[in-house]
Amino acid sequence: MSMQARIRELDNRHAHLETKITEELKRPAHDPMHISALKKQKLRLKEQVSYLKQQN
Repeated sequence: MSMQARIRELDNRHAHLETKITEELKRPAHDPMHISALKKQKLRLKEQVSYLKQQN
């Protein structure tokens, strides 16, 4: 997999997590622990994308 393809894949996963977080927050009885875990995953993806972009 090329570097650009990997970056696109990570960006897509990041966007998907953003959507999931937004949807979860709209629920009246959302789980704060679950949202926190999703946000941590999203942050890790963002860090990976930043790292790969610097290497490119």
